[in-house]
Amino acid sequence: MTGSFFDSFSPQEIARICATGTHVTLPQGWSPIWERTPADKAYVLLAGTVSVRRNGDEIAQLGPGDIVGEAAIVGHSLRNASIVALTPLELIHFTSQAVLSLCDEMPGFRQAIDVVTTERSAAS
Repeated sequence: MTGSFFDSFSPQEIARICATGTHVTLPQGWSPIWERTPADKAYVLLAGTVSVRRNGDEIAQLGPGDIVGEAAIVGHSLRNASIVALTPLELIHFTSQAVLSLCDEMPGFRQAIDVVTTERSAAS
């Protein structure tokens, strides 16, 4: 993804999105999302770097401004990759219900997720 997930949102929309989630920190080595598990959460990375791994192989590294975990939620599917913290992380945690509510309330949020999903599908 080029730029930040938040680039297409106004400051008011960013505040609304952030208020829907919970600010969390995770240590290096932590894996908040596991491949082939139910889609129950998503994260926007504020600081740090994660490895995206499919079948144990790294397929990407993501950093500040990226969103992870959203595709399985909106696609109603199991996770297709694991996320592993390469550094300590600062994130906004969203429940699956929060993601779906934001998609319903803010069409631009759903569009931004669709753009990310399309870009990542084309790259893999």
